[in-house]
Amino acid sequence: MPGWKFVTNHALVLCLIAQHPRITGREISATIGITEKATRSIISDLEADGYVTKRREGRRIRYGINPDLPLRHEMQQDKAVGDFLEVLGWERPQRRLKK
Repeated sequence: MPGWKFVTNHALVLCLIAQHPRITGREISATIGITEKATRSIISDLEADGYVTKRREGRRIRYGINPDLPLRHEMQQDKAVGDFLEVLGWERPQRRLKK
């Protein structure tokens, strides 16, 4: 559906990474409908600002997210990115209790 959207490509990439930590850039770009180059640029933006971390596992990358960081827009800086992701269907991992 052409036209404007409620959610930016940055938010869509972050949402996919949160839901599928071992997703590839190619899979993200195909799902969202943007180029792989645009996807990698968005991932770099998210990583530079601490929203996403990357860890190599064999030949693939496992992504992590920091759900406690605030949203970037000044009007929503009192909201955590994890709260936003939950609205989009992400389920916050259960924290393990230390013994």
